[in-house]
Amino acid sequence: MKTAIIGIGNMGKGLAARLAGKTDLVIAGRNDTAARSLAESLGVERAPITEAIAAAGIVVLAVPYASALEIAALPSLAGKIVVDISNPLKPDFSGLLFGHETSAAEKIQKAAAGAKVVKAFNTIFAELFNAPRDATAKVPVFVAGNDEDAVERVSRLVVDSGFAVEKTGGLDAATLLEPLGMLNIRLGYGLGRGTAIAPAWVNIAA
Repeated sequence: MKTAIIGIGNMGKGLAARLAGKTDLVIAGRNDTAARSLAESLGVERAPITEAIAAAGIVVLAVPYASALEIAALPSLAGKIVVDISNPLKPDFSGLLFGHETSAAEKIQKAAAGAKVVKAFNTIFAELFNAPRDATAKVPVFVAGNDEDAVERVSRLVVDSGFAVEKTGGLDAATLLEPLGMLNIRLGYGLGRGTAIAPAWVNIAA
């Protein structure tokens, strides 16, 4: 199944670099010249956004929440797996626009009613994509979604990108994952921990 990455910011670039050669990949961005350059450097396919979506079975929205919500309204997403990696940040990055009662992922699912939305990668800083694979192999990517097959397919993408999978249940879990992403941002930027960090759960033997 072809995977389209829509967006060539730091997250889109990093994920594309990790997935290149691991899966059938096409990338797209509003800056087509930059998208073409990235695709050539990675040896993957490049297409305009609408064509990339049409060609793919999995569409990763590697764009900010507002842009993801806009793309989610495209009828061409019907029947596809849509991966939301966003955190709905306030313009000044001081917190989330909303949380707990709903989530970016659930709003995107509502806009893309015919798609199967899966939340993933929202607690990962882009810097981690530049680390060696063995350094991130046990770093969890939290995955949430209502469709079991979609969750499994996205979980395989997570592993292909060099991370571990932490399944968190249905898409309503995004109401917890997005605040967790905000906490990671606060620790990384607000409290000076840097962007080479990620949240993880630790099992303590009884």
